[in-house]
Amino acid sequence: MTTPHTSVIRILLADDHALVRRGVRLILEREPYLEVVAEAGDGAEAVELARTHEVDLAVMDIAMPRMTGLQATRELLALKPGVRVLMLTMHDNEQYFFQALKAGAGGYVLKSVADRDLVAACRAAMRDEPFLYPGAVTALIRNYLDRVRHGEEPPEQVLTAREEEVLKLVAEGHSSKEIAEILFISIKTVQRHRENLLHKLGLRDRLELTRYAIRAGLIEA
Repeated sequence: MTTPHTSVIRILLADDHALVRRGVRLILEREPYLEVVAEAGDGAEAVELARTHEVDLAVMDIAMPRMTGLQATRELLALKPGVRVLMLTMHDNEQYFFQALKAGAGGYVLKSVADRDLVAACRAAMRDEPFLYPGAVTALIRNYLDRVRHGEEPPEQVLTAREEEVLKLVAEGHSSKEIAEILFISIKTVQRHRENLLHKLGLRDRLELTRYAIRAGLIEA
């Protein structure tokens, strides 16, 4: 049974093959509440179109010229944080899958089963629920279990957005004074956040904070 929708979901579709875009558009527009409002042939064009079109959801291929779908996702979400992103790809590949999640995508759909999964993935994205193909679920569980085995179980207490900002800057090597200037807060507040981070994460010093930030994907190794 189709879930009733009060408004049409406006979709930006990005793929460098016109034939694929046509097929995907046909799948999407079978549903009366899904409408493709813009089509891009690469990631850079997708970002440009997002500037000039009202878009609720972007459906992105990963491998595209000029700018990949992963790069475009990061740019797009920086430009319009409210937009949801689905990766539509031929790659059943754990590395791409984790990179897509890190870039901010809310779902990962394989082209080989798009006819079956894509509409469900769109619905899930608009409900802010992740959509993962079965192999991706297995990869996630395996990744989590590996972290637990190596004593890297995620902390029970989640960091606040501000603590995450401070953690990233500490890990990048900024001093408390520099962090205070970047975030427009006092040095005392920065020091308090650092103490909270060490306490929450059960870590001892800047080096351990940096290792944690790399694992959490806040900075590049």
